Amino acid sequence: MAGATTAERGERRDRQDPASGPPRPPLLQRLKRPPRPRTLIVVMVCLALLAAGGVWILYGSQWTRVERVSATGTRVLTAGQVVEAADVPIGSPLISVDTDEIEAVLLRKLPRIDSVDVVRSWPHGIGLKVTERRPVLIVEKGGKFVEVDAKGVRYATVPRAPQGVPVLELTASHSAGLRRFPADRLVREAVLVASSLPAAVARSTQVVKVRSYDSVTLELSGDRTVDWGSGEKGRAKAHTLIALMKAAPGAGHFDVSVPTAPASSGS
Repeated sequence: MAGATTAERGERRDRQDPASGPPRPPLLQRLKRPPRPRTLIVVMVCLALLAAGGVWILYGSQWTRVERVSATGTRVLTAGQVVEAADVPIGSPLISVDTDEIEAVLLRKLPRIDSVDVVRSWPHGIGLKVTERRPVLIVEKGGKFVEVDAKGVRYATVPRAPQGVPVLELTASHSAGLRRFPADRLVREAVLVASSLPAAVARSTQVVKVRSYDSVTLELSGDRTVDWGSGEKGRAKAHTLIALMKAAPGAGHFDVSVPTAPASSGS
């Protein structure tokens, strides 16, 4: 037994010494034992207290209440108009603010707004990120002007025409074509044409005249006119018109209704 290692001798003493008590189970077995009921109760009480504290912080404390509302992204509207229309309840718990309802309220009260993102800015703010509609056409009505956006929505009436925005003239008669394509459809066609214009042409376009679905005419500065046709193939017509204007800079009339067979005339 002289050659036994220290570990072996210690193990034999543990087995032979009754005062040392029964050997302890391996660590893995101890870890697999279910927690004692008292431990479970303590854990559950701690979790309940944490949850109650979180609810109180969000709903009952003054630490997370609405104290300020801000608006960004406005162009024609003012930030004050947007904040006033949103009517966010100051002092209410920030978590309880219905952001979807505020968005719906703003879109209903302020048609000039195309979209709005309502965000919580913890711990005390509400942010209103606004995108306004931009007019691509205007319709003259009773000495005032109705703005029309790129979706064909008539969203605002203003006393003066915005600079650089063409006037839309609907000259369609009560024909079978008009019954097939009602006025709202023709407005959308005019919007499609106006949105397809090259920047240089758009800046000089004064009137977009619609006689029918496939008869849209542009009146440009310098007494020039363009037969555009329908709103289809807008990109091809735009490229063709630019090339035609460069080839015949003194022409007064351009026809790109069939972009593969353009024509120009007059001087």
